[in-house]
Amino acid sequence: MKHLLCLSALLSIVAVGLKEPFKASDVGEAINIGSRLEIFVDRLMIERLSGTTIEMQRPVPAERVLRFDKKWEGAFAGYCTIIRDGDLYRLYYRGLPQPAPDGSESETTCYAESRDGINWIKPSLGLYEVMGSRQNNVILAGSAPLSHNFSPMLDNRPGVPAGQRYKALSGTKRSGLYAFVAADGIHWRKLSEQPVFTRGDFDSQNLAFWSESEEQYVCYFRVFKRVGGEGMRWIARTTSKDFLHWSDPEEMSFGTAPPEHLYTNQTHPYFRAPHIYLGIAARFMPGRQVLTVSQARDINVDPAYFRDCSDSVLLSSRGGTRYDRMFMEALIKPEIGLENWSSRTNYPALNIIPTGSTEMSLYIQKNYGQPTHYLQRYVLRTDGLTAVRAPYQGGELLTKPFKFEGKRLVTNFATSAAGSVRVEIQNIDGQPLPGYSLADAVEQIGNEIERTISWQNGEDVSSLKGKTIRLRFVMKDAELFSFRFH
Repeated sequence: MKHLLCLSALLSIVAVGLKEPFKASDVGEAINIGSRLEIFVDRLMIERLSGTTIEMQRPVPAERVLRFDKKWEGAFAGYCTIIRDGDLYRLYYRGLPQPAPDGSESETTCYAESRDGINWIKPSLGLYEVMGSRQNNVILAGSAPLSHNFSPMLDNRPGVPAGQRYKALSGTKRSGLYAFVAADGIHWRKLSEQPVFTRGDFDSQNLAFWSESEEQYVCYFRVFKRVGGEGMRWIARTTSKDFLHWSDPEEMSFGTAPPEHLYTNQTHPYFRAPHIYLGIAARFMPGRQVLTVSQARDINVDPAYFRDCSDSVLLSSRGGTRYDRMFMEALIKPEIGLENWSSRTNYPALNIIPTGSTEMSLYIQKNYGQPTHYLQRYVLRTDGLTAVRAPYQGGELLTKPFKFEGKRLVTNFATSAAGSVRVEIQNIDGQPLPGYSLADAVEQIGNEIERTISWQNGEDVSSLKGKTIRLRFVMKDAELFSFRFH
């Protein structure tokens, strides 16, 4: 009986503790988010979820936007990069009609462009003679191995010279990576006659960008790592201040996530929140064969490219050498049809891009190694890779303490007709601030990319600017995709 009384007392203490507000001594230094947009691809801003869950959203398949049907493109084209520059979308990809060693003379870099990210043209550029003609969309050729997996970036570094607005790193393990620049994204030149980085395997895209948050160039590239005696396709990174001199490579870590072969990483700053890097990576499953020999013959896939399968997964990072893998499940699964289960199909293009006021797009290669090889667009709600989801019964999200800059709290959310979102602003100890309590909160109902939250006394939160606060989202049959202060 004595033991039961002690246990009962302990449970009572725990129960009371769960209901008590947070104390300032329980938390670390407040996060300063300024006016940044925050999305829920990691738990940096989340203190507690009660009755809510973070759910990965499923991109919706849309149009087949590009067929790799030119004779210099073919079944082994790919490693796509898509860049939005103002009102023009640019698409870069490898041309490779037949399998060949990395950096072979048969590799080219091809180019297409679009005004909406949906309808693409392949301009006849006349820059290089390929297969006996200059009537093609090739922007780099005959420079093996420097056309290998050429993956450009648009440089948004302050003060970048006009002639270097576009940059790229390209090469093989044998050659090392060379730096290229261009003013228009089409006419490229080497920035240096010597390789600028040599310590990697470089057998998929080598992705560079200017990081606003780290104030340096960052490049993510492929290496191999021994894990449990097995060689794994892994990711490493290097940094630079000038795009010419790069740091020693550092392997990326994935926390407690189990090791998997990641063939391409496709890491780039999210266009609405560049302090968050998003990676839509190709997860490669070597030897995981789905197709029989006769099925492979039926879809006319190359005999060497049907004994593996792959899909696309979500990575995120806030800089440094750590990826967050909140979800191990596939972001995009192979679709119905045998043609979706050949080796190295379902590989994503680099970059998520806006294609409308309420949507964003990503692109996936389909039917690799087959005559029907093409690129397909997938659509998501803006900020909609993940969402904090509350069921009909209701639930809550409590943020960690943070500071902000701005006058209004703006959210991206969706409710059902019966659902709602209300927001309480608390101090660091979890106490509601006068005028911003749950009782003061105006119930938000609807489905909007940007809705300003309000209370009975209005929407102005400028009096709280620079102070340490928490947000308590109380939700019913609703999804919350992002928030920020304006």
